[in-house]
Amino acid sequence: MTIQRYFEDLNIGEVRVSSTRCIERDELINFARIYDPQYFHADPSTAGESFFGDIIASGIHVMAIWRQLDHEIAQDIAWICGLAWRNVIFKTAVRGGDIVHARSECLAKRVSTSDPRRGVVEYRYQLIKSDGTLAWECESVNLVERSPTP
Repeated sequence: MTIQRYFEDLNIGEVRVSSTRCIERDELINFARIYDPQYFHADPSTAGESFFGDIIASGIHVMAIWRQLDHEIAQDIAWICGLAWRNVIFKTAVRGGDIVHARSECLAKRVSTSDPRRGVVEYRYQLIKSDGTLAWECESVNLVERSPTP
């Protein structure tokens, strides 16, 4: 059973880092063919002619990979839902063979003004390559349950 961490348990400045994941080129192509069929994501025969010179991950796929890894490090938080993403940046292309990990940092928190049973927590989320290169980043505003016992 997972212990639930509530709003009160989250600390500004807390950083969590996931395990690593190797991104397979075939996974990039298969995802893109279904969800984002631009040639530089989905067509190995023409991707080499693109600005990127080969297949790269779709931005939607990059965010899905981040979400999968972030779940590993944040599944113990009593989330209600996400409200907004700000400053979404695709810094470096993700390619087949890249090894990545997720990083989260709690930036701010406050009790909700509309419902004191929940808190508003802001995070910086990142997907980072094994060489330390930032692939993707955003800031996120989320609702989190407050502890049922004060």
